[in-house]
Amino acid sequence: MMVFSTNGIIVLGHGNEAVGSTPHDQLLVRTSVSFSGLLLFAIGFLLFMVAFVKEREFQVFFAEGCLLLHIAMAIWRAFFESNLEELRSDWLKQVIGDIVLGLSWGSFVVYSWGEKYD
Repeated sequence: MMVFSTNGIIVLGHGNEAVGSTPHDQLLVRTSVSFSGLLLFAIGFLLFMVAFVKEREFQVFFAEGCLLLHIAMAIWRAFFESNLEELRSDWLKQVIGDIVLGLSWGSFVVYSWGEKYD
């Protein structure tokens, strides 16, 4: 939904004032939301595919990739969304959420290392 209806998601998530006051702000807001939606779509699609894989090594590899995606998302939010005054109020909560989700994937990787080396 974030990929295909960005205006609706911007208004739903941030309110009517978040569409940007200048064309440059509007472009940055749309780029940010599109990037967020693309990453969420990629993660969801890959989760669906990996759910049918039974190899533990591949699942660990996938968890490391998801960890990197969440780190990339947190960096994107910290450097770009924090500079936009329309999105400035929400960026810290979203960065913390991305870090927590990344830590959940990281805990799976650490747990699998324990099973591998025991």
